[in-house]
Amino acid sequence: MSYGSDQLQDHKRRAVLSIYDRYADWLKARLVRRYGAQDAEDLFQETWLRVAPYQAAGGIRHPKALLLRIASNIAADFYDRRNRRDRHAHAVGQLEGWDFEMPAQADEVLAKQLVLGLPVPLRDVFVLSRFGGLTNSQIGEQLGISPKTVEWRMTKALAHCAAQLRR
Repeated sequence: MSYGSDQLQDHKRRAVLSIYDRYADWLKARLVRRYGAQDAEDLFQETWLRVAPYQAAGGIRHPKALLLRIASNIAADFYDRRNRRDRHAHAVGQLEGWDFEMPAQADEVLAKQLVLGLPVPLRDVFVLSRFGGLTNSQIGEQLGISPKTVEWRMTKALAHCAAQLRR
């Protein structure tokens, strides 16, 4: 099928709208659950702005995976910029002799970002261990995996968090 320039643009626009119609509600719900209502709307809009080039490049084979990856990347950039800005403000405040305290919610945002940034299998183990207070054996029973796998996933989760903090 051969398209003229206007027809091609119209075809691309319809393809993106088709994906939007199918996955918009699903994506918005996932973003609200993962990042909270306050940040979800901005992430939602920015994600759709970034989908069009993928559709133009020949279609999207796994739209849900792509949408979540784009949103996760946008969120990571957003939280990274926010944390850098807060650290910079704190450092400048100390140099100037201001009595500047990092807001407690900045630590909460960073912790939430770290935990939510973990792959699901690692996050499940991390949350059950650190927030649920379960032992490796209890986690293994609950998730249907061996205590050794729990230990391995916990080690990977901690390494992932440490790497994110070093960035």
